[in-house]
This record gives sequence, C-alpha cells and structure tokens, in this order.
Amino acid sequence: MIQFGMPTLIENRTLQENIDLCSRLGLRFIELNMNFPEYQADRLEQTGKLLDAADAAGIYYTIHLDENLNIADFNRLVTDAYLETVRRTVGVAKALLPLRDRWGGASQPLTVNMHMHHGIFITLPDRKVQMYDRDRDRYLEDFRRFRGLCETWIGGAPVRIAVENTDGFRGYEQEAVDLLLESPCFGLTWDIGHSKATGEKDVPFILAREDRLIHFHIHDGSEQPPRNHLALGDGEIDLAARLRLAEAHNCRCVLETKTVDALTRSVAWLAENRKR
Repeated sequence: MIQFGMPTLIENRTLQENIDLCSRLGLRFIELNMNFPEYQADRLEQTGKLLDAADAAGIYYTIHLDENLNIADFNRLVTDAYLETVRRTVGVAKALLPLRDRWGGASQPLTVNMHMHHGIFITLPDRKVQMYDRDRDRYLEDFRRFRGLCETWIGGAPVRIAVENTDGFRGYEQEAVDLLLESPCFGLTWDIGHSKATGEKDVPFILAREDRLIHFHIHDGSEQPPRNHLALGDGEIDLAARLRLAEAHNCRCVLETKTVDALTRSVAWLAENRKR
C-alpha cells in the first residue's frame, strides 16, 4: 500500500501545525521543506524536538532540500556551502530513521528530495546559451564528485537522495542524473504535476529509468494553460495510472498541493477513488 504524506504548507507557521494537520487527515509523513527559514539545517539538527513531536503523533518525516541547491556553481565558496548543507541534511535524515521504522516501516528508504539547478544562461541575439552546457565537462565532474561524497555521507544507511523533475531536464542535466543513478544512493522523484504542466517532456526519460523511481510528488495539473499543484481531480492527469506506477515500485507519495484546502480535498479524492 502506498504511504501518503503532505508537504510543508506556508499557511502553517509552526511544525506542530503541520503535524496536527497531518494527523487530522490521516497521512503518514511530512516532507520538511528547507526553502522555509524554520527548516534550515541548524533547525533540523535539533532532532530531539523533531523526534518527540512526530512520535507523539505517530508520523515520520522526509526532507526536501532547498530548491536553490547548486553543487556545480562556478563560485567554489557557494558550491562548498551547498555541499555542506547536503552533508548535514543526510546526517539529520539518518537521525530520523527511527521514526520511519516505527511509523512507516523499513521497506522504503528515507528520501532527501533535490532539484537540478539549471545554472545561468547568456542571451545572444539569436539564442540563449546555458553556461553548464558550454562547460559540460566541468559540470559533470562536479556531479561525479557530489556522487562520491554522498556515498561517503550515506554509507550503508537506508537514506536515498531522490532527484526531482521540474520544468524539463536539460540535456546536460540528463547526463548528470544518469551519473548519479550509477550509485545506489540515488533515485528518482516523479513530480507528476510539473511533468504535466511542461507537456510531459520528461516522461520518456523517467520511464526509461522507472526502476529507479523511489518517490512521487502527486498533484493534479494541466498543459493548456500550464498549471500544477492543483487538488486531485481538478486537472487533466490520469492519476490512477500514476498511482499504479507508484505502487508497483513501492514509492512514497507526497500530496504536494500548496494549501490546506487543496490538500484536504485531495485526501477526500483519494478516499473515494482508491476504493474503485
């Protein structure tokens, strides 16, 4: 059975508010989002508070890294700061594993979700040039280094870094993702709403590697106009097909809507439609 969880919601100002909502809706986990100031690495490292609050509610956590994470920045000071952020976040994930074991079970690794940073581009009269595409060898070497560091930090722990699709993987990003997937420490997140809103351009890439899927972000969406993060049932996605794939690969699913109302309605949609 799929384990469903919720994202960190901006309407909830505290961790306890998110926990209370998670419990009230009967969800299993919260994906702590490091884009929020209250979930930065130093706050997450106060794991005693995280453990006690989740244990009292019978839930666990996954983690979403800062969307600005850029481990290939040309400024090495920036790169090193992001690498240190990942190192410390992996340490937090390891400390949170007892919650997963108690309230989620040990059949799925604990996920740390990450985006691929596109880097900057230079606008020419006739085209835009992505700097990471121009300097692809250096870019890919940075990802080889990142892969090795993550293998050291994770060790034998059941923690996995899951790479998420956003608005379409660039060619150089596809190469980097494949480098990461050479390691068992990495997997894929399929964000089905992002996928829909970008004309499903990432679907062939993802399905060719579907055996590496470990995590889903589930929300509805449409292509025209491009929309995502809709409540389940409010868009055009074949949700039943995506959920069957998630279940087939034993993937954890975050109901990644952005409001309490949309999340509540999505849970109700699941209760009605998963019976069929």
